[in-house]
Amino acid sequence: MAGFPSPFADSADDIFDEYGEFVPEHIPESGPFLENHELLDDDHHVTLHELTKELFEERGVYDMTFNYNLARLNLDHRHPDAGYRYAEETDDQSILRAEFTPTTPFCPQSHTLTIGSFRAWNGEIDRLDYDLVRVHLHPMHHQSAAINEQLDKLEEKYLETGSVMVMLENNRIGSNPMERAMREKEPSRGPQSPF
Repeated sequence: MAGFPSPFADSADDIFDEYGEFVPEHIPESGPFLENHELLDDDHHVTLHELTKELFEERGVYDMTFNYNLARLNLDHRHPDAGYRYAEETDDQSILRAEFTPTTPFCPQSHTLTIGSFRAWNGEIDRLDYDLVRVHLHPMHHQSAAINEQLDKLEEKYLETGSVMVMLENNRIGSNPMERAMREKEPSRGPQSPF
């Protein structure tokens, strides 16, 4: 899917870096999840991010606000502090850490996007040079603690089962009212209809 054009640019391409470029000014600063770990920069970041684009495309990890593949957020000049940063764990370089910084502290898609990212990477782990990709949300988001707790539980279940499609119990964070109602045995509002 293509992004929308900027009213301030000659074309949509003027507001995005190329996937093969590493432009530090257009990607977020690393946060606490990546602290004391080996940040991926330059060619290492670019190579991983190009594969991330492919995996997100295949798995449908799209930012619905901007109507584009989530990997493109790292390239968007309008949001230089948003997107993914990556680091290899210091004690185990077979584990990649990925920290997502959303565009706003109240981004309603952060829950869905981070879980989708986790499933996209770990569901195709044989295509990566890692045994596991751990995902966290930057603490600037107002629900980061609760979402990160769910991501940790998802990782734990994935390591137990080998499946990225395990369901989390009480998965209410970030879900919309329709999703919550579908999980409820009783209707969330009003009396039950006879038809």
